Amino acid sequence: MFSRNYLILHIVLSVFVCNILCAEEGGEKLSETQDCGCGATSRNAELSNKEDCANKPDGEKHSDSSPVEKYLEKNQNLGDEEEVHGTESVLIKGGQFKMGTDKPVFVADGEGPARKVFVDDFYLDVHEVSNKHFEDFVKSTGYVTEAEKFGDSFVLDVLLSEKVRETITQAVAAAPWWLPVKGADWRHPEGPDSSITERMDHPVIHVSWNDAVAYCKWKGKRLPTEAEWEYACRSGLQDRLFPWGNKQMPHGKHYMNIWQGTFPQNNTKEDGYISTAPVTEFPATSFGLKNIVGNVWEWTSDWWTTKHSIEEQHNPKGPKSGSDKVKKGGSSCVIKVIVTDSVVQLEVKILPTQLLEI
Repeated sequence: MFSRNYLILHIVLSVFVCNILCAEEGGEKLSETQDCGCGATSRNAELSNKEDCANKPDGEKHSDSSPVEKYLEKNQNLGDEEEVHGTESVLIKGGQFKMGTDKPVFVADGEGPARKVFVDDFYLDVHEVSNKHFEDFVKSTGYVTEAEKFGDSFVLDVLLSEKVRETITQAVAAAPWWLPVKGADWRHPEGPDSSITERMDHPVIHVSWNDAVAYCKWKGKRLPTEAEWEYACRSGLQDRLFPWGNKQMPHGKHYMNIWQGTFPQNNTKEDGYISTAPVTEFPATSFGLKNIVGNVWEWTSDWWTTKHSIEEQHNPKGPKSGSDKVKKGGSSCVIKVIVTDSVVQLEVKILPTQLLEI
């Protein structure tokens, strides 16, 4: 790392289905001054979550990207407790890339136009933030998440027990499959009768952008910018749908945790999971990152906008202010038709106080 560097943690925290990426850049802290396919609702009548942390490098250089054919061969079995729950990170060697697209499927998402962007070297956590890692943060600081303060959070209907479902009398008309559940928070992902005891290696969910920032500050890091996140996700490739190429399932294998079947009624779990998967599951990218797409949405530091300059930019940080933050990467609730739009640039907007899940 550079002296007084910035590290971007690949953290997954959500109040719905989101994670945290923490990062710091050049010694200075970043100013804190559409539809994903799952119809996530917002606490303000529309609702919607993933995190990651980053650090500036210090002279080390990340090895060049391995051939895309070797995508599956790298870091597939990182099962050590220290690795899973620690802050293992990789240096992402900076460079220029084409951010966004000129052919968005959902224009309102603000993915266009394509523009040239240069980012400096930075560190990014290998894994999303696990329940165990977030628990360490809470035990150390006594932190209370916004979902816990609110007293409820949204959960996908099919994940609820009959007991909990019977207590719910309200639903959001635009997305009736997302239900407001009393007592749903990071410790109780599907409500008061659920727990994370058997899911300590899964990404933490039901965390807001504010929760993600608090976690990153505790780690001495920050959330990555949208540009840093997309650069890392692309893994050195251009004009590809996924970090590994254009095929969703190369060699007939699953590379990410998304929804199979008919959403939201039936998830056939062909990838092995009905909701979140362990942070070590699925192949790493050629940059060494796990679950950079799918599983849970990931927070970035940028305010959301549809107005992007076509001029070449160096380390862009988005608008100076706004009402919604950008989350990237999709989740286990993202369906195939959405993913094929190009998951590396898929984004949605969400209020800083809203919670992310799967």
